[in-house]
Amino acid sequence: MAEKFEVPGGWVLQAYQYALDPTDAQAVALESHAGGARFAWNTMLRAVKANLSQREAEKSYGITDADLTPSMVWSFQSLRNDFNKRKHQVAVREDGTPWWAENSKEAYANACKNLAEALKNWSDSRKGTRKGPRAGFPSFKSKRSARAFAFTTGTIRVEPDRHHVTLPRLGTLRVHESARKLARRLEHRTARILKATVRFERGRWLVSFTCVVERAASRPEHVKRLAPVVGVDVGVKDLIVAATPDGREVLRVQAPKEFTHASRKLRALQRKAARQQGPWDAVTETRREPSNAWQRTQQAIADQHVRVANLRRDRLHKLTTLLAQSFDVIGTETLAVKNMMAAGGARKKGLNRSIADAGLGEFSRQLDYKTTWYSSALVKADRWYPSSKTCSGCGSVKAKLSLSDRLHVCDNEDCGLNITGIDRDLNAAINLARYARAEQSACFDNGGADRKTTAPAALVAMKPESSDGSASPKTEAA
Repeated sequence: MAEKFEVPGGWVLQAYQYALDPTDAQAVALESHAGGARFAWNTMLRAVKANLSQREAEKSYGITDADLTPSMVWSFQSLRNDFNKRKHQVAVREDGTPWWAENSKEAYANACKNLAEALKNWSDSRKGTRKGPRAGFPSFKSKRSARAFAFTTGTIRVEPDRHHVTLPRLGTLRVHESARKLARRLEHRTARILKATVRFERGRWLVSFTCVVERAASRPEHVKRLAPVVGVDVGVKDLIVAATPDGREVLRVQAPKEFTHASRKLRALQRKAARQQGPWDAVTETRREPSNAWQRTQQAIADQHVRVANLRRDRLHKLTTLLAQSFDVIGTETLAVKNMMAAGGARKKGLNRSIADAGLGEFSRQLDYKTTWYSSALVKADRWYPSSKTCSGCGSVKAKLSLSDRLHVCDNEDCGLNITGIDRDLNAAINLARYARAEQSACFDNGGADRKTTAPAALVAMKPESSDGSASPKTEAA
């Protein structure tokens, strides 16, 4: 299994994802494997819940712990062996003929592995030994759940023509685009495939190869370094604002707002679908067969969402790669994106929808691992660090700064920013850059660049050399 593989020094885990163009027969086989994985998950989860319920009932009858029904072992191997015993009775058709042999054994095995991990996360979360948000008890998967399965053994390779891949039991499938990048690494033995995951996402089947890749932590020679230290402030109006510790703005990218731009067309399609015959009759409150026109409209709606997701993913990858390659030290803030989007439930609007549209969580995740690829350092300020409230001119901290205040005006009458003010995003980026510089200096002074140390806010908000107290002539708001 990939998670048990120890990555050697100079190598990293990296995934290569490709869209598949399966034939009709191959699409049926893909659906069968996904259904088999779902069946294995539900079968073993049902057995686990039955065992827990039986033990709870026996305890309520006053039976001693020694006489209780033995508890099931939730390890991967135990669940896998248990399913192999049950499949001859449960994985059969109505006439008694077995269907489990039509799919690869890996589809069932990886479903049991995922269930074992989910049960362990739930158990560790209850005991308080697991970090992060509390994990709930696993739930059953329906046909509308994500369709996915994985292979860790068997024939997994990229064909020499670089337009086909071979997977166990599925045979050779055509990929929508060339797999030359992965094929070159496999040919030069600088990559090895550990796992192949197939899932139905964004309207088509995708295959992801989890590989261990030899990657030297260095910046490409053709990339020009823009600055040694930079602070990056993220937002929903300007996606990022990057500035140096001396107050020079080096990069500003406005939020493209892909979903906002697509909303007008989506609203029109949704209104069109509401006028057509859908699968639910509101008058009789019964299900019915949807019309072909309704199905075509639903496909058009799905295509719009796929396009928005692809545009956002492409934008984030290009931007994070640019930042990781162009700067040696990057200072960012730690954002609890999930908490910021907690309000509103499933129907997001306003700021919640803008945060989701910007993809701030994915931006942070990509920047985290890409800085290790290109030998740059990522310094994250504490969640409560007042990057926007701190004046980059004198270091004083404002008591209150609302989201509607786009200009930071210092409360200190002796500061030059008390009159002119400064763009709040630029002000935050400057403070983050100084925070990152102070952190890196403290790490080097203590003999290492990888160990994080704390830097007081007073050391971060350093007064610039400008005589009037402003950050720089370029930092003044227009």
